[in-house]
Amino acid sequence: MKERVVIFVSVVFVILFLLDLYSFKGVKLLAEDISKKSTQGLLLKGYWVFNVFIYLLFVAEVFLFEKYRVPGYTPYFFIANALIMMSIFSKLIFVLFHGANDLVYWTKMIGEYLFSAPKVDEETATKISRGKFLTYVGAGLAAVPAGAFLYGMLKGRYDFRVIKKTLSFDNLPKAFDGLKVVQISDIHIGSFPKGHPSVQRAVEQINELEPDVILFTGDLVNNLAIETDGWVDVMKQMKAKYGKYSILGNHDYGMYVPWENKNDQIANFDAVKQANRDMGFDLLLDENRVLEKDGERIGILGVENWGEGFLKKGDLNKALSGTEGLPFKMLLSHDPSHWDAQVRDTDIDVTLSGHTHGMQFGIEIPGIKWSPVKYRYPRWAGLYQEGKQFLYVNRGFGYHAYAGRIGMAPEITELTLTKA
Repeated sequence: MKERVVIFVSVVFVILFLLDLYSFKGVKLLAEDISKKSTQGLLLKGYWVFNVFIYLLFVAEVFLFEKYRVPGYTPYFFIANALIMMSIFSKLIFVLFHGANDLVYWTKMIGEYLFSAPKVDEETATKISRGKFLTYVGAGLAAVPAGAFLYGMLKGRYDFRVIKKTLSFDNLPKAFDGLKVVQISDIHIGSFPKGHPSVQRAVEQINELEPDVILFTGDLVNNLAIETDGWVDVMKQMKAKYGKYSILGNHDYGMYVPWENKNDQIANFDAVKQANRDMGFDLLLDENRVLEKDGERIGILGVENWGEGFLKKGDLNKALSGTEGLPFKMLLSHDPSHWDAQVRDTDIDVTLSGHTHGMQFGIEIPGIKWSPVKYRYPRWAGLYQEGKQFLYVNRGFGYHAYAGRIGMAPEITELTLTKA
């Protein structure tokens, strides 16, 4: 196993070093325009100091990998991931432009060699200026992902936004006309630095909405129940007129931990479920609850995790049991792939999901809604409708894998249900 790790690290190191070496060629080209030699030297040395730092982060992640699930280490691993990704993406864009001139140059050289094409001295005279121009363009464009990753780390992952939608239904009982439902999803509480004030601010934002119902659609933790230590008193401050309901997400089962003892996994799972309850949530495990107001009733259903390519544990039929006489039903199901696979064949009116995080990266501006995650999940963020049924996919409260959100802010959803 250790030999495989060494081989993996060595291969990655070679690839990173070659990328850095070629990038350095471009940096040297740009440094030629700096008249002050000391500044030139500072730029060139600074380039390698930064890259050595990135190498050290990578090595630390590889050889301390077993610690990344430990809550005290997890936030730092995710920050390291973000810095490594920032470095790689920025350099790839830089070398794409810096290398364009070299590609043209070598293509011409090969063409001249093979076909004896006539050489034009004037072209040779312009190659340096063209190469430098493209390198400057590459440097400018490389600053975009670098700035985006820095923003995502420093502010984007904590910049909660409230998205408000109004949904109308013919079959919504009149007593529930105007019901305000607040949804959160994918808290991943172990990703936040302990005691970070952003979580408290988000809870206050939720309470300011004065929700009738709060629905949490899973992934309280990354892996371990101890991630909730110190957070229960904060999360239990969320208040809703008719209660708070939750379900489990794939991460809540501890399925990504190499447990040596099955009993430890069971104990961890039980503790995650208890943490939901300690935070004031009514945890729905293939169950349903009935909300009653002025003699009229609606159903809130919750299933265990069911997802294409993930754990398929949820039992929708079990959750539906006993709701046959209810005129209106809301379902909590963590993975949005469940909607197309099973839910649309039922009479459930609204399904709330999360899971995708919008990949914590994307573009959402008028006329453009895109994230790489759309190629895995066709229904990856926001509101979807088929016939009279709705699905809403929350972009997530927390973050996972890398400490950042770029163009995909953490979300608090407010859904107002009205009678058509």
